[in-house]
Amino acid sequence: MITGLTKLLLFQMLGEALAWLLAAPIPGPVIGMILLFLYLLARGERESGLIGFSSRALRHLSLLFIPASVGVMAHLELIAREWLAISVALVASMLVAIIVTAYVVRETTRDD
Repeated sequence: MITGLTKLLLFQMLGEALAWLLAAPIPGPVIGMILLFLYLLARGERESGLIGFSSRALRHLSLLFIPASVGVMAHLELIAREWLAISVALVASMLVAIIVTAYVVRETTRDD
C-alpha cells in the first residue's frame, strides 16, 4: 500500500515540476496523471500497490469534497451574481464529457 501511495505522489510531483518548468497551461496533477497512465501502459501489467492503495483511498473520497463545500459557502454571494455563467459552463462541460465518453466507449468496444 505504501508503494502505491509513493508512486501516486511521485507522479504528482513530476507533473507539478513539469508544469512549473515548462510554464504549462495544464495543471501539474493532470500532467502527473498522464505520466502515470503512460507508465502503466508501458508496463503492460497491473500494479498491485496502486490497486490496493486506490481502492482503499476511494472508500474515503467523500472527505475530499469538504474543502470544496466550504469554498462554495464562502463565495455564495459571487455564485449568486454569476449563476447563469456557472450553469452554462456546467451544462456545456457535462455534455462534452458525455459525448467524449460515449465516443470512447464505442471505439474501445467495437468488434473489428
